[in-house]
Amino acid sequence: MEDAEIIGLYNMRDDRAISETDTKYGRLCRNVAGNILSLREDAEEAVQDAYLGAWNAIPPTRPRSLRAFMARLTRNASLKKYDKLTAKRRGLACTSSLEELSECVSGRETPETELEDRRVEEVIGEFVRGLSEEKRYVFLRRYWYFDPIDHIARRTGFSVSKVTNMLYRLRISLRETLLKEGIDI
Repeated sequence: MEDAEIIGLYNMRDDRAISETDTKYGRLCRNVAGNILSLREDAEEAVQDAYLGAWNAIPPTRPRSLRAFMARLTRNASLKKYDKLTAKRRGLACTSSLEELSECVSGRETPETELEDRRVEEVIGEFVRGLSEEKRYVFLRRYWYFDPIDHIARRTGFSVSKVTNMLYRLRISLRETLLKEGIDI
């Protein structure tokens, strides 16, 4: 079923919207959640939360890309679940990805930083859009989808060492870009 038809089901409040979304994007959502959460049950709960999020958001939201919309909802639900779980246990899958980026972007959470956070998002978005297709793919697979490096290497045909070096150079470049834009790290 096409995305427009699935969105139409959401708009009509038809229960089939969830099953059609799962048929088309369930594997993607489970992959995203599984890369963030180590237990399959937790990942499945995050996927179900994403489906509920889609049900509650459509309408009034009309996503341009249902695939990207579902990936974002799943990622956000998984990170929320991860936050809850990290108070209880450590060592979940996405920790190393987040630690790698911590040298570029710190986690300051105050109301005063909201405007700066938007600027950081804009600069990172411009940075990612300016990358070559292969670098953008590697960067997003690691830091958006939280794919393990060896998984990225298999998908791209690159060696693990090439992916590791590429990510290292991309982090350095991102850090330099942020500093050049006057963003404190």
